[in-house]
Amino acid sequence: MDWKSEYDKKVCTPEEAIKDIHDGQWVALGHAAGVPKLVPHAMAEHRAEFNGVNVFHMTTLGDNELLHPESYGHFHHVSNFLSGNSRQCVADLAGDFFPGYFHDVPQMLGNEIPCDVAIFQATRPNAEGYCSLSVSCDYALEAIHKAKVVIMELNDQMPFIGNEGALVHISEMTHIIPCSYPLPELGMTEPNEVEAAIGRYCASLVEDGATLQLGIGAIPNAVLKELGDKNDLGIHSEMFSDGVMGLMQRGNINGKKKTLHPEKVVATFIMGSKELYDYCNNNEAIEVYPVDYVNDPVVIAKNYRMISINSCIEVDFMGQVASEMIGPKQYSGIGGQIDFIRGAAMAKDGKSIIAMPSTAAHGKVSRIKPFLTPGAAVSTPRNDVHYVITEYGIACLRGRTLRQRAHDLIGIAHPQFRPELIEEFERRYQCKYEA
Repeated sequence: MDWKSEYDKKVCTPEEAIKDIHDGQWVALGHAAGVPKLVPHAMAEHRAEFNGVNVFHMTTLGDNELLHPESYGHFHHVSNFLSGNSRQCVADLAGDFFPGYFHDVPQMLGNEIPCDVAIFQATRPNAEGYCSLSVSCDYALEAIHKAKVVIMELNDQMPFIGNEGALVHISEMTHIIPCSYPLPELGMTEPNEVEAAIGRYCASLVEDGATLQLGIGAIPNAVLKELGDKNDLGIHSEMFSDGVMGLMQRGNINGKKKTLHPEKVVATFIMGSKELYDYCNNNEAIEVYPVDYVNDPVVIAKNYRMISINSCIEVDFMGQVASEMIGPKQYSGIGGQIDFIRGAAMAKDGKSIIAMPSTAAHGKVSRIKPFLTPGAAVSTPRNDVHYVITEYGIACLRGRTLRQRAHDLIGIAHPQFRPELIEEFERRYQCKYEA
């Protein structure tokens, strides 16, 4: 049977596809900008027909109706990265959070995390019957391989990224829903003065020929804006957004000095604007791979001058980093932070950076503290921390004693909070603080 005949036999409506989902089963749902739209909507519309269906997912952009209160009990959510549309569900105990490294998720699927049904989005097929997982490769392929039922929305508005490791064949699908809808977008915001200062400090540590990992948000955007005078930069990152596209177009990012995947921008998922998605379409300079490859610290370490830049919620005097909890409240997840910090540490001439504004809550709270807020988990242990940056400067913690770390972190704290931090420093170490 040729793939086109197989394709035609598998085409169905979302309502028909969800009949293969049963109470108590585990569903793996697509991620980030690649989250499917039509099948979850059908599940939510028919929620009364489901009871106790477990849904594993990470960040899902847009309005995920399965997370609405009226869906509680019908669907139980399990995640290891929360965002704006999933925090309340977990806080209401209609979902659960589990700690884990992003690069371990594919191996967990079908093992610690059961996987009966996979619901993902991909492109329309190419001439050989292969569809691209496109903007969300991460854990999709493993879920598709492990699931008994594979429901795919094939969206003609997804960019085709055709490297090996990003493709799934029509033969691997149980149900196919051809569709056309725009991907959810994330716009770039102009950095404020604080973010711009942080961006300048981060950029000062970036040398020509470095390979970068950056997340998304104001600080990564601010860093990218400061890299216009750098040459032959590369990208090996969990994800990337519009700022990377701009530097690629100007030639600053060309990957010529990369020691792994030279001249290729490598990621496991992509989030940004429609312009970015269009730029990625059939762009041979861009490759996406499963997260157990991209985020593997051993793989990351193969990049010469690997630099990871991540943010956090707070840092204590010892250099312990809390990135995912506000006290006992789960706010997000660890994502690839540790994966890239450890990979960069193992890389030749690698560096890792934790970058954050010096204050939170509109300037009412210092992010540099004698102790982490009670209840907060340590996301990055003190032994792994290299550089910490705020708008007030750079603290290099590697090779520094606990006393030296506390001293240097106070030096990049907001001046408003330094007196109380100095008081705790002098109490703890029984010596006078010298600026």
